[in-house]
Amino acid sequence: MYMSQCLTLAEQGAGNVSPNPMVGAIIIKDGKIIYRGYHKRFGDSHAEVNAIRSVKSSVRGATLYVNLEPCSYYGKTPPCTDLIISSGISKVIIGMIDPNPLVSGKGIAQLKRAGIKVLVGISEDDCRKLNEAFIKYITKGVPFVTLKIAQTIDGKIADTSERSKWISNPLSRKIVHELRSRVDAVIVGADTINKDNPQLTTHGLNRRNPLRVILDGGFRVNLNSKIFSQRKKGKTLIFISERSSQRKEQKKKILISKGVEVVEVKSRGDHMISIDTILKILGLKGISSVLVEGGSSVFSAFLQSNMVDKLLVFIAPKILGQGLSPFEQLTNRNITKCVQLNNVVATLLDGDVLLEGYFKK
Repeated sequence: MYMSQCLTLAEQGAGNVSPNPMVGAIIIKDGKIIYRGYHKRFGDSHAEVNAIRSVKSSVRGATLYVNLEPCSYYGKTPPCTDLIISSGISKVIIGMIDPNPLVSGKGIAQLKRAGIKVLVGISEDDCRKLNEAFIKYITKGVPFVTLKIAQTIDGKIADTSERSKWISNPLSRKIVHELRSRVDAVIVGADTINKDNPQLTTHGLNRRNPLRVILDGGFRVNLNSKIFSQRKKGKTLIFISERSSQRKEQKKKILISKGVEVVEVKSRGDHMISIDTILKILGLKGISSVLVEGGSSVFSAFLQSNMVDKLLVFIAPKILGQGLSPFEQLTNRNITKCVQLNNVVATLLDGDVLLEGYFKK
């Protein structure tokens, strides 16, 4: 019960603490919760510090619940373990060990050496799910990748004229805006920008907007697109091939003047940029989570890269018959070699159905 409250607290930091993990803490003394705290913003005090320092009375002899192992090294803030020890807390209950090599097990060991009783592994599966993006980023150096697809019952993401507004209903779209506020970046291809002209923002939720990333090896994107005229609504980054950059130097200068970050990378003969390269570059920029929003060629390329972690499919109660499929460019597979999802959950959203699942690795 207490660890569940820690997770609820931790989730309040979603979208604001990355690339740090979401962490919540609860202090209990004499059978009562005397304070709750969470990590609010990257660079600010951690959850344990916020909780301990906010308690007006002594915490000596109290129990601290926290969903992630307290840090034991100097980063942007001092070690949490030092404050826990000096505060007189006698017991620490931890959801999961921190996968960060700088911490992993060291914080627990320090607390135990100080005579503090430590229990680890409470609601561990829930703790790992909450910080799934952090876990991948801190251990592999690349972002956690989620594909988000809106489609009809018969699996079409656009009609024969390649129009896709609106397949899903208002509730589904609101949830997508919430998702954007929780990730570090959204990714789309140039075709999606040119055909749909999306803003890729959180649309009035009063939340932080993610980095908007465009994949455009051939540098075909329309310079008059909304995404390039909205500096106040978030930063934009575009990946282009080195060859297309050389041929369209003036276009690149125009984008840079609009505040767009242009990243030139090597590509194949068809201007296709390696998904592995894209994710490594984003990882080096501190991007720990991305939401891939289309279109079909981008979905196909990501799935073929074997670097996708999660799939979200919003299925609308509509039938098109003819149209564009989300994985149109995937190589042919027979039923015995199809891509399989794990841990699938279905949610009804005012008639739409959201399917959530994880890819086998």
